Amino acid sequence: MGFVVLAVQAHYTQLRPFPCKDVAPSATSHCESATRSQEAILFTGLYLVALGTGGIKAALPSLGADQFDEQDSRESTSLSSFFNWLMFSITFGAILGVTFVVWISSNLGWDWAFGVCAVAVTMGLLFLSMGLSIYQKYLPKGSPLVRILQVFVAAMRKWRLPVPDMATELHEVHDKELQNEILQRTDQFKCLDHAAIVTPEDGPVLSAYSGSWKLCTVTQIEETKILVRMLPIILSTVFMNTCLAQLQTFSIQQSTTMNRKIGSFEVPGPSVPVIPLLFMFILLPIYDRIFIPIARKFTGIPTGITKLQRVGVGLVLSAISMAVSGLIETRRKNVAIEHGMVDSPGPLPVSVFWLGIQYAIFGMADMFTLAGMLDFFYAESSSGMKSLSTAISWCSLAFGYYTSTVVVSVVNKVSKGWLESNNLNRDRLEYFYWLLSGVSVLNFGLYLVCARWYKYKIVQDQKSRLDHIQDSIDVSVGKNSTP
Repeated sequence: MGFVVLAVQAHYTQLRPFPCKDVAPSATSHCESATRSQEAILFTGLYLVALGTGGIKAALPSLGADQFDEQDSRESTSLSSFFNWLMFSITFGAILGVTFVVWISSNLGWDWAFGVCAVAVTMGLLFLSMGLSIYQKYLPKGSPLVRILQVFVAAMRKWRLPVPDMATELHEVHDKELQNEILQRTDQFKCLDHAAIVTPEDGPVLSAYSGSWKLCTVTQIEETKILVRMLPIILSTVFMNTCLAQLQTFSIQQSTTMNRKIGSFEVPGPSVPVIPLLFMFILLPIYDRIFIPIARKFTGIPTGITKLQRVGVGLVLSAISMAVSGLIETRRKNVAIEHGMVDSPGPLPVSVFWLGIQYAIFGMADMFTLAGMLDFFYAESSSGMKSLSTAISWCSLAFGYYTSTVVVSVVNKVSKGWLESNNLNRDRLEYFYWLLSGVSVLNFGLYLVCARWYKYKIVQDQKSRLDHIQDSIDVSVGKNSTP
């Protein structure tokens, strides 16, 4: 719907401002401002696209991952492979976007470009619908956000009560039909365990798995603890996405001052991001089919390296990419100075493909971190919070882009104008890149602390559930109380 709205507005001149035109040969160009109704149409289309994209990115990874059995070691390996191929598909689509769609918008117009996007999404919807009858689908059991809030509210209600030392004395429901997995109690965030303390007033809700605002199960509390433990991991990846936003923005600006020709063909500036996408397109199959099997032989880990290690590798590569970006910008500026083209719009006698080095490194960083995050958050989340966790991993990307604007404003204010002159040959973009590299190193140190502190979830198997129930009965009988 969003792309259709944008295509219609781009096609009909009465739905958008008239293009700038000269009122006289010697006069300045005259442009009309958009009316409120025209602005409303534009933002309606943009927000519809954003809303739809958010829904797809949150739900699609978990829908695909739900087709695998996490308890089967062979399918667990295939699950990690699925996220690699999901990234491969997203990368392929992005390549088409920055090449084919950019060419259409430049040569045929925005209406054709938005129309092609609308047709592509419609085809995606058609292909998705073709599999509805064979998908393995899990029905939702209430909002995970509500379940999390219930834990905090119930814990606050009973914060004065002492927490029992034995987990068997806390509320739990051992019924596979009511909850797919039982999570073992962990020692972190013990203050939340108050929510599972059973009091005489809790009799009416003892058998309710859906949770209440007075009493929650241990599994429900552990779900909340998992999300809280994930938050530092998520926050430590936000800055990498801030670097990605800066790299995409300034690299396109750099490309406009450089030689973009391949023979007689000139690469459009907006198509420069195809360089890291091509590297990801090539490296993802190599990683999945060559690196993982080789690493598995040395580490014994089905996925070659752990999910948190994979994210960490991406953060290291991100810091290296920013340092390399600073070196390449220094070279570009030196060429401008040597040829007396500091105030010239260019193009400089230096190839735009020098930017491919920094882009290639960051492309590898994105390959490790984003797919690793999706795999990690899905695997660590409870059965009722898979979609929420994969959505949160995309939120890291969104927050990174938001904070990029703040970073530029703060740096400009503190540095007294590293990026203010609107002339990259006079700006200090290389200093800015090196600053981002240094902060990325500090961010990686923070990530190591968070990763070492993180405790993986422990799911009880069926036998341990029965033993747990028997222990609860024994304890209850020993206390001469009703089991």
